[in-house]
Amino acid sequence: MEERFIRTQALIGSEGLTRLNNANVVLFGVGGVGSYAAEALIRSGVGSLTLIDGDIVAKSNINRQLIALDSTVGLPKAQVMAARAKDINPSCRITALNCFYDESNKDIIDFAKFDYVIDAIDTISSKLLIIELASRAGTRIISCMGAGNKLNAVGFEVADIYKTSVCPLARVMRRELKKRGIAKLKVVYSKEKPITPADDMAISCKQHCVCPPGTKRKCTHRNQVPGSNAFVPSVVGLIIAGEVIKDITGFRGVK
Repeated sequence: MEERFIRTQALIGSEGLTRLNNANVVLFGVGGVGSYAAEALIRSGVGSLTLIDGDIVAKSNINRQLIALDSTVGLPKAQVMAARAKDINPSCRITALNCFYDESNKDIIDFAKFDYVIDAIDTISSKLLIIELASRAGTRIISCMGAGNKLNAVGFEVADIYKTSVCPLARVMRRELKKRGIAKLKVVYSKEKPITPADDMAISCKQHCVCPPGTKRKCTHRNQVPGSNAFVPSVVGLIIAGEVIKDITGFRGVK
């Protein structure tokens, strides 16, 4: 047994730790939610992790993203997270893909090869694609709903998509998944009504873009750039990682 995981093994046992070490997980989106999910998976002993994100670190990410530091601004997020993961657990098998996943490159991932899929992106068309392909492959998946424009971290919960309410993103996803015949989907969401971001031109990305050179999807192309903080997306990412770990190990604690 490796010493770095002895505290985890004390909770889930040697069999649970072995299941984690043998697990192959793919994570889409290494941002405010995804970076914390990746961190928890690596620190828990997940053996293989594929990270997919086409973005690069910007200074505006520093308020909430684990991989965002002055020293990493301008670097690919997936690569930064991969390097951090190897520093935490050199034995972990890490694959970093610097791309945005969509219809144009959907064949780069064989969903049937993975034990679990994590959707931590905010582009609806890509979320739907990932969910549909994972469902078709019979691979377990968990999806993040809206975490931006919110302040109540303790309000997030795990539910099936069709039992969600209030969250605007979840509402759109319910409608679109129903059209596609997706009968169920585990999600993390909250019933907190999103806050409308301050319309302050002094900090508006529409007027003062802070994306570093080389950014493919600049904030100026978005309809609205959501407000964010350090404590909501991180909590969501950790909840997601917890669900993945409990599902893989089959150990859900004492009721």
